[in-house]
Amino acid sequence: MSHAEEDHEGDRRDFLFYATGGAGAVVAGAAVWPLVNQMNPSADVLALSSIQVDVSSLEPGTQLTVKWLGKPVFIRRRSAEEIEAAQGVEMSELPDPLADNANIAPSSDASDANRTLDEAGEWLVMMGVCTHLGCVPLGDAGDFGGWFCPCHGSHYDTAGRIRRGPAPRNLPVPVATFVDDTTIQLG
Repeated sequence: MSHAEEDHEGDRRDFLFYATGGAGAVVAGAAVWPLVNQMNPSADVLALSSIQVDVSSLEPGTQLTVKWLGKPVFIRRRSAEEIEAAQGVEMSELPDPLADNANIAPSSDASDANRTLDEAGEWLVMMGVCTHLGCVPLGDAGDFGGWFCPCHGSHYDTAGRIRRGPAPRNLPVPVATFVDDTTIQLG
């Protein structure tokens, strides 16, 4: 076999190697795609990813609980006393110093202003799931006038910040905005 024939044989072998590898990659991708695609949310979940809540009936000092993405969300119109109590807390007294507010920077502190939905501090929107083991805290309860989780004794203040108990973090604030004066959009 001459040197030219060996080069020709190598070219054909290289082509077959790359063609087989390419076909194998396409077949593997076609087999894996359905497995990956099934992890995407279904159409009914996507439809519920954003809801609007009418809060026109809430008086100061009252709360509304709605279900969003399968979890309770507390929407509270705080009274002047609740706002004053939340604003009077020193940051050094808080076990969790971060706001945990999806509407602002993740490194923001847990001051009352960084936890509320409006500048006046009247509207508070939080996920209603205890950050300890996922129980649902009771409103208007606990040692700090906010929420109390009876399962393991976590106490949250009137801004939803953990003050005492085993819960490691503040109640998270979801993405929320006012659409108009009486409607809040979650998501």
